[in-house]
Amino acid sequence: MIDPHHPNHDTPIEDTPVDTTPAPALPYGTPDAPRLAVRGEARLEVAPEIARITVTLSARGTHRNATLTDLTRRNEHALTLIKSYGDAVEKLETGAFSLTPQLTDKGRNERIRAYHGRVIHTATLNDFTALGELTTRLADLDLTRVDGPWWALRPDSPAHRTARTQAVHDAVQRAREYAEALGARLDALLEIADLGAENQAFAPPPGMRGLAGRAATQESAPALDLEPQQQTVHAAVNARFTMTRPAL
Repeated sequence: MIDPHHPNHDTPIEDTPVDTTPAPALPYGTPDAPRLAVRGEARLEVAPEIARITVTLSARGTHRNATLTDLTRRNEHALTLIKSYGDAVEKLETGAFSLTPQLTDKGRNERIRAYHGRVIHTATLNDFTALGELTTRLADLDLTRVDGPWWALRPDSPAHRTARTQAVHDAVQRAREYAEALGARLDALLEIADLGAENQAFAPPPGMRGLAGRAATQESAPALDLEPQQQTVHAAVNARFTMTRPAL
């Protein structure tokens, strides 16, 4: 009796299929159609479209309820002031709220010495004249801190499209100049890769990182004269072309 599992038992061996798929051609071009790879860039300086400020409202007291009441009152006052600017404020968001007990430094017992309350709002404005006035009025409130402004473009700003278009034109112009230097001309576009259009990160101008609020006075402080910070929009692409046979 033949054991089919015995190593000496002859079993048919299936033929391994041969892959006849041709290997992809290397993207190096040919002598008659050389490949040309270039990078196109564009950098624009444009005026900002929006500005953001953060408003931090604080309260402190020895009693939790009294501290929370003070914080609620200041918060309502600040929100009413911000909303009074209407369409000049595109967006108003609350980032954080906290009410933290502060314990005594000495002693084994957990005794609370005071309570610290805080609310943080972020306002986005499109009217820079209103921005200067609102910033001053907020900074004039009791225990209120204002940070900003941070200038920016909207994500769908036409400046981004302009930069990308100019980057493509720059790539074509560079490729054409290289081809002409060899006595050739561009023949076809093989590939164009978008490396992204980047807007400059928010950067507060000097002297505007924080404005500590003080008790409101009967006479309002003059509005701040703020100069919008120019925004840098950058776009870059990689492009690959074929060109005619060079005249070497």
